[in-house]
Amino acid sequence: MKTAVVTDSTAYIPKDLRDQLNIHMIPLSVIFGNEAYEEEVEITTEQFFEEVKHKPLPTTSQPSVGQFLELFEKLAKDYDAVISIHLSSGISGTYQGAVSAGEMVEGVKVYPFDSEISCRIQGFYVMEAAKMAAEGKGPDEIMARLAEMKNTVKAYFMVDDLSHLQRGGRLSGAAALIGGLLQVKPVLHFVDKMIVPFEKIRTRKKAMKRISDLLGEAVSDGSAYEAVIIQAQREEEAKEWKAELEAQYPNVEFTISYFGPVIGTHLGEGAMGLGWVKK
Repeated sequence: MKTAVVTDSTAYIPKDLRDQLNIHMIPLSVIFGNEAYEEEVEITTEQFFEEVKHKPLPTTSQPSVGQFLELFEKLAKDYDAVISIHLSSGISGTYQGAVSAGEMVEGVKVYPFDSEISCRIQGFYVMEAAKMAAEGKGPDEIMARLAEMKNTVKAYFMVDDLSHLQRGGRLSGAAALIGGLLQVKPVLHFVDKMIVPFEKIRTRKKAMKRISDLLGEAVSDGSAYEAVIIQAQREEEAKEWKAELEAQYPNVEFTISYFGPVIGTHLGEGAMGLGWVKK
């Protein structure tokens, strides 16, 4: 049985890696005024952060059901099943678009998967699914593995400026919290598919230390873990943090990724995150 793996652009898996693992990507868009740009296709992360310096903050847009349907129909010619893995349904309608298109397409069975998270942590699921599909594993086995991974996937992140999340409506319960949070660097995480504050912390350095300690608690069982540092225009800081974390946690394999245009719109420059999963 041939299984295709689809994800959206917010997994931020570089094109060479997508090509290598045969991952099909459907892009979300950022919209500056009347101009829409598909992230990872028509606008790079560097171009995006340059644009927002001298333009009003863009809005973001999910792929249409029609775009999903077109992709699924194309895949139906060569595959028996499609596993479609997307960012949390609590912050975007992208997953629901895959569900709707999956019910409409003929000739292939679509298995939508809500990662309940985003960015390269979503990418953990995508790459695992792609590797299993390449080994000839069927969709039921792959979906079972993805569900199992959810038990050990965790991610925490901090933003330099909460106003982006507040304005975009992506921070749950923001109204009650925002006044007290603007002067701090809150550590955020996903709960029930939504972004919520985890802890209020006064400085960036302390916030990153707290996230590092949370990783330490998770990996203290000595098992092998995979982790990713995610940054928004803070690559040097991410490299330094990676070196520190590697020295502290030898049982964890670290990579560095980025917050691209769509997620960057809501988090802003300077955001930093860390996510992990048990191998």
